[in-house]
Amino acid sequence: MQATTTTPLFAAELTPNRSLSTRGAWILFALVAALFAAPGLLFLSMGAFPVTVLMGLTALAIVAGLFIGLRQGKRRERITVWAEQIEWQVTDSAGQTTLRRFDPRMVRLVLGRDDYEKTTAVQLRAAEQTHELGSFLSSEDKSSFAKALGTALRRARS
Repeated sequence: MQATTTTPLFAAELTPNRSLSTRGAWILFALVAALFAAPGLLFLSMGAFPVTVLMGLTALAIVAGLFIGLRQGKRRERITVWAEQIEWQVTDSAGQTTLRRFDPRMVRLVLGRDDYEKTTAVQLRAAEQTHELGSFLSSEDKSSFAKALGTALRRARS
């Protein structure tokens, strides 16, 4: 990758909103295990082995759901607008990184809106390809991001 000495016109790193931290998730895992272990051991001592197995499977399903939900928090998108190019770096939940570059003069910013004029999608259209930016953002975040990105694109084209 080429080193640049100029400052970008616009740079943003988009991440999903996570209200549960990693520490909070471990506390929640422990709480789920304790809440399922106490009655599970009681049913096991009474000889209700199928009930205990089903409670264990339910606890594992809850923990797996929390784990998958936390993996989504690893997603990131970094958008940098330079005078001569736009860089869009996407990191998915597995950690795979993809970098795409666009010419600011050849790309168009397309906003999707609902019936109430709220922003539902922020897309870059280059040639015949359309790329959605920040699909995990809330409607308000998409709106403010689109406004800042649009301003930067206008500055890059001039």
